[in-house]
Amino acid sequence: MAAEPAPRLPAHLEVSGLIRAVEAAGGFATVIAKGERDAGTLLVICLERGGPAQAFERMPQADGSRAWIVAKLQDAEEPAAFWDFIERRRRQDGDLWVVELDIADAKRFIG
Repeated sequence: MAAEPAPRLPAHLEVSGLIRAVEAAGGFATVIAKGERDAGTLLVICLERGGPAQAFERMPQADGSRAWIVAKLQDAEEPAAFWDFIERRRRQDGDLWVVELDIADAKRFIG
């Protein structure tokens, strides 16, 4: 018998908590696009000191859990392709929240 997935935190609360945690640690976080208030999905862009951006999304796993995975890495040769990907994802999913974190080791806030 498979375990039931844990209830999801409403998206707006998760985004708010993420922003507060990053700012409390001395970083900068902002909402680039607002999605559906309660059931929206998150795409988190992690930046660090001018390095290439990384986009993370939570994807369903075989055991029913949802894990953060790298959805897109910014290529130094074609940096605009990263932002084109973000825009395509927004068009594909009207419920998508896009949040940008600019802090050292930004991944620690989502993992």
